[in-house]
Amino acid sequence: MAGKKHQPLDHVLFVITSILIILGILILMGVTASLSQKRFGTAYYLVGHQILFGLIPGLILGTIVLRTPIISLKKIAPFLLLGNLVLLGMVFLPKIGTGFGGATRWVSLGPISFQPSEFLKPVFFLYLATWLSSRTGKKRTTKTSKKGFNENLITFLIIIGLISLFLILQPDFSTLVIIIFVAVLMYFGAETPLWHGLLVISIVIGALLALVNIAPYRMERFLVFLNPETDPMGIGYQIKQCLMTVGSGGISGLGLGLSRQKFGFLPGSMSDSIFAVFSEETGFIGSVFLISIFLGFLWRGFKIAKESQGKFSKLCALGITSWIVIQAFVNIGSMIGILPLTGIPLPFISYGGSALVAELIGMGILLNISKK
Repeated sequence: MAGKKHQPLDHVLFVITSILIILGILILMGVTASLSQKRFGTAYYLVGHQILFGLIPGLILGTIVLRTPIISLKKIAPFLLLGNLVLLGMVFLPKIGTGFGGATRWVSLGPISFQPSEFLKPVFFLYLATWLSSRTGKKRTTKTSKKGFNENLITFLIIIGLISLFLILQPDFSTLVIIIFVAVLMYFGAETPLWHGLLVISIVIGALLALVNIAPYRMERFLVFLNPETDPMGIGYQIKQCLMTVGSGGISGLGLGLSRQKFGFLPGSMSDSIFAVFSEETGFIGSVFLISIFLGFLWRGFKIAKESQGKFSKLCALGITSWIVIQAFVNIGSMIGILPLTGIPLPFISYGGSALVAELIGMGILLNISKK
């Protein structure tokens, strides 16, 4: 019997991802040079840390996932999610969980420190694609189909509720928003009844509004979004600086590495505000180029999802593509004032080893699917 035919991996997506990674390293090199020199005596410490603890392990794990048969990924998905939930619980353990800025999101094991909520993204979307493809793909009689779909809805809400609990307690509201939005898209993509989707969206919107209301700092961000002139030297400082940084780039920018706002004026210049620095250095032209790269990513990712044969592959490709693109445009939108500030990193660009490793694992899965 002839074996299944395998296509080469999607080379366009591979090139797009490579461009984003290279851009990320180049931008970080310029953004972090002065801070690295001041704190560590060398201009390349922070970018070297990103390469050593982000890029290299990410490429290794991404390659392993790329070469692992899809059927094996489906089988281990529940165990990966269970292990990730254990890691999420470990952030609350004394001497193991570490915090910064009022949030406890990191696990420290000796010299290694990582953020489990970042790894939750590819792991959860892999698991959700496995679960949805197995539950919604079953053929049912008319009599039992309604009951089966209702059971799926209840189970889906329980799964989302469990994930939300872990992230709310940290708290990691930005990751929760991304995960919920992508999960809802995947649920729609599984061809579930329309009223299920509308009910889920209503519940999600109500829950997110409640979370905004009970946390003063979230409400302040929302109020600043509605009125950026509110307290420009207090809660409105970051958005004002972001808009100034983006605007000062003009058409062609100041040149790579020549940003002025990164020198103590712009909060989070190497993490969630890095797009603003990139806009200042490359201008409108560079910003449009970067946005076009993410649009190209969207095109190739959805093309892979559309052309995939199995429901699992379609849903998984949809989930991973939506995660990267939604996160990118939420970050960019918050930097130019069309969305509230969230603290979400820009995929492949922002500083953070855990985020880069998780994103490269996601790319390994997506490129693996493109071969089928």
